Amino acid sequence: MRLEYSISLDEIDVPRFAVEGVEGIGKVFTLATLVLNVLSVKPRVELVFHGLSPEDPARKFEAFQCIARSVGPDSELVYSEGQGGSVPGSSSYYQWVSVSRA
Repeated sequence: MRLEYSISLDEIDVPRFAVEGVEGIGKVFTLATLVLNVLSVKPRVELVFHGLSPEDPARKFEAFQCIARSVGPDSELVYSEGQGGSVPGSSSYYQWVSVSRA
């Protein structure tokens, strides 16, 4: 399914983004650059990583952290893990994470 809409960052308090279960590493790179850009105008963002196995969300989160760290010390981020688990009646696993600048 594809949904197109427009939204302005000044219309929302906390921007939220997701990395879908079937997305590859390219989407994680895109997410990392998007988050760093958004954090230049917002105090924090929330992310949800999800996948088809229990290990997928953690692997995607770890990849995100690795990519974000590669920018250098000026882009140091603080992570706070939120709710995680599985969606009842499905084979989908997720992890919410709040990200802000140090």
